Amino acid sequence: MELLDIVDENNNLTGKTEERSIVHEKGLWHRHVGAWIMNEKGEILFQKSASCKPENRSKWYKTGGHVDSGETPLEAIQREAKEEIGVVIPAENWELISIEKSEKQDNSNHHFTYSFFTKVNYKIEDYKMQKEEVADLKYMTIEEMQEKRENQDENYTFIYWNDFDKILEILKEKRKELLKNRI
Repeated sequence: MELLDIVDENNNLTGKTEERSIVHEKGLWHRHVGAWIMNEKGEILFQKSASCKPENRSKWYKTGGHVDSGETPLEAIQREAKEEIGVVIPAENWELISIEKSEKQDNSNHHFTYSFFTKVNYKIEDYKMQKEEVADLKYMTIEEMQEKRENQDENYTFIYWNDFDKILEILKEKRKELLKNRI
């Protein structure tokens, strides 16, 4: 059973917890985490959801998930990276770059997403995919991401995000810093 901490519409902990299925059923506010993992070339890691997953089946998305009860967002992103892609990234290597308030029109998924950024020197073969969650991994350039968004490619979850342009600008700056420091 996956328990989540309930927050209010301002992202303050309420002291209440609930099962994940109930949280979504009732549209309760909760927290998510997402990882923007950039390699030494300035490309972003994406994972393809396993075909057995109920949400975003066989779609490309970033590493992430729910913040479990009693867990900080930083602890959650470290756990998700270890579970889903088999890598341990130290806390000091993660940078919180955004907290976004998201609401689905049908009130089923009110959440705050903590977006973290990290740089890695991993190649695809260095990752160990959690087969129950992840079917495939790949790196994409920021320009490829923009093209997928412009073409409304429904194989990618980010085409629906309200904060996509904001995140892209942050990622472009991070890539610029990374590539400048390589010279």
